Amino acid sequence: MAHRSAHLSEAPTRLHPAKAGIAGLCAAAFLLLAPLPAVAQGRLEAHYEASLAGIAVGRGTWGIEIGDDYYSASAQGATAGLLKAFSGGTGSGSAQGRMVNGALVPMNYVATMASKKSETIKINLANGGVKDFSIDPEPPVDADRIVVTDAHRRNVVDPMTSSLVRVPGNGEVLGQDSCRGGSSVFDGRLRYDLKLDFKRMETVKAKGYHGPAVVCAIYFTPIAGYIPDRPVIKYLSAERRMEIVLVPIAGTRVLVPFRLTIPTPFGPAVLEATQFNTVAVPPRVAKTQ
Repeated sequence: MAHRSAHLSEAPTRLHPAKAGIAGLCAAAFLLLAPLPAVAQGRLEAHYEASLAGIAVGRGTWGIEIGDDYYSASAQGATAGLLKAFSGGTGSGSAQGRMVNGALVPMNYVATMASKKSETIKINLANGGVKDFSIDPEPPVDADRIVVTDAHRRNVVDPMTSSLVRVPGNGEVLGQDSCRGGSSVFDGRLRYDLKLDFKRMETVKAKGYHGPAVVCAIYFTPIAGYIPDRPVIKYLSAERRMEIVLVPIAGTRVLVPFRLTIPTPFGPAVLEATQFNTVAVPPRVAKTQ
């Protein structure tokens, strides 16, 4: 897999901010989990719906497995409703990594988007950074783009791993400390930072889950790989009303998004769970004679 310097063309920045929010939500509207290993601490299988101003624009499923020494996630989604009539599309993604002293250490990430054209992004990670990555087909070089350097690709995680929030320590999993973190992300094109801040606690409900959740403000800061004059970059960087609602995967200290809200000029763009099934799975005990 060839190394690439990511003067790449991030498709979402070609869109109006509201449409870019929809595209991001649909891409994140995850996913079916592949066959599951026997050893695990917790498992999630969830369904999500993306909407704009209350109108459904995408649906997807997300599956996550958290084990003693590994984690895996797999997702797939598609446009729906009115958006499908104008721009039908599908997407899928997967990520795998190791659990090291309770921390999520990513190893590989693959994402495929298909509409009129298809695109596949692959990222391999090692020692806390990007080992190699590729985009197929290779997008054209844009001279206005801020170059992603080798330094920018160190101490980063992939986009799917960045959506898993591991709460350190032995205290309450849900609370103000759940929103004290952040992550540095490389998605194959863009290098950006996400930061969380505590907002409030609330109760959420979907098929399979009715219980507490923590609501965090989420802030987006682009670092490299983007064109500064693109409206969506300016919009998301300045927006201070975005929020993410997190709930735990049973049996773990890992939180995952239940709802994501991005304000737009046309109303809120929302990704929200409609079904959320999570169970704790005890480690397998070796048989003795």
